[in-house]
Amino acid sequence: MILSVPNMTCGHCKASVEAAITEVGGKALVSLEDREVEVNGLPEETVLAALKAAGFEAEVIA
Repeated sequence: MILSVPNMTCGHCKASVEAAITEVGGKALVSLEDREVEVNGLPEETVLAALKAAGFEAEVIA
């Protein structure tokens, strides 16, 4: 799935997003430039909850 994470604006944000997804057992490919994250191996609800807990609102776009 691909998520839009509009408030991911810097390298620290990117690292926080990657860590949040990794902590719940997923793999993330993060594009800071596009403010998008591709996630494999996790249900949508798990990913969105992990990102919200880390302070990031996200929306599934694909």
